[in-house]
Amino acid sequence: MSRIVVVGIGADGMAGLAERSRNELCSATEVYGSERQLGLLDDTVAAHRRSWPSPLLEALPDLLDQPHDVHVLASGDPLLHGIGVTLIRLFGAHRVTVLPHVSAPALACARMGWNVADTEVISLVSAAPHTAVRRGGRAIVLSRDRSSPRRLAALLCDHGRGDSELSVFEQLAGPAERRRDGTARDFAAGTDTDTDDLNVVAVRYLPDDSAVHLPDAAFGNTGQMTKYTIRAVTLAALAPRTGQRLWDVGSGSGSIAVSWARSAPGCSAVAFERDEARGRAIVHNAAGSGARVEVRGAAPAAFTGAAAPDAVFIGGGLTTPGLLDGCLQALPRGGRLVANAVTVESEALLLQSYSQYGGTLRRLQHDRAEPLGAFSGWLPQRPVTQWEWTR
Repeated sequence: MSRIVVVGIGADGMAGLAERSRNELCSATEVYGSERQLGLLDDTVAAHRRSWPSPLLEALPDLLDQPHDVHVLASGDPLLHGIGVTLIRLFGAHRVTVLPHVSAPALACARMGWNVADTEVISLVSAAPHTAVRRGGRAIVLSRDRSSPRRLAALLCDHGRGDSELSVFEQLAGPAERRRDGTARDFAAGTDTDTDDLNVVAVRYLPDDSAVHLPDAAFGNTGQMTKYTIRAVTLAALAPRTGQRLWDVGSGSGSIAVSWARSAPGCSAVAFERDEARGRAIVHNAAGSGARVEVRGAAPAAFTGAAAPDAVFIGGGLTTPGLLDGCLQALPRGGRLVANAVTVESEALLLQSYSQYGGTLRRLQHDRAEPLGAFSGWLPQRPVTQWEWTR
């Protein structure tokens, strides 16, 4: 039975390979990789060298059609945002052997003196630059190309993080390794055009205000927003888990969508909002936190073509014909729905749904201290009826 052998390689080429990795390449019949990776091989590798076609994913299913083992080159650790993950998903771990090299994040952390376990790793190879924006902490950002450091720096400046400290490492561990340090503001204003495509960025995000629950002031809004206290209770009811997707229906400012996307690794959201100004606010709020949020139009019409949810939150539009039914139908088995109502009409729908489907019904009421003359008094906030249901 043929197999796929994925060999991690660094900018130092064959010289940096472990003995087993070198032996695999020297005995290979065919080696796949990018032109840059194939160029790192020396004459001891006699295999036929094949550059990846574009688009790459369409070519991968045919790899095991060969009568011999197929070798694949990958940058650094193939299982860290690399092609090794895709190949194992396609063919299974029993058909894929992975021989990792030292990863770029590990090398960058070594140069920075950072604890790898305390450092987030973010890949921009297939993600939008704003997904590397954070409100604090530190990260190693894997760049898509030479433009990534400057684009990230500009985004940090746009969202009030121009003091963030950046170190750009090019050709890590190779003979042409280079390091440049500065603030996001420095890099955004720079005119350097000779950055190498093979680079990573070490970022210390400043100012650091990486609270688990963001304050209301962190969200630009047009008057429609789930406020801090109710937002925290709602997120607890939604119970996000790693890699899950939320539908935030009647999203308003996107505060629930953004909070969900920040709550666990790999979480994302689809925000449905009929008002264009609110839609723009959602995009801005998501970018300011590096949240993966797709903004679509009015529900339920915009449900068509949207990626399926693991959970649904309804914050507005409950009385729209077909909206609640559409949300219930979209949920997979085990999926969670949480709906909040502040009007009598919306509350009536939730009471009816609770009577029909069961679940948990709660009424949330809290007071807030406000100035009252020279003293303070309690100001009751608008009560919220919340229905929670699992399919």
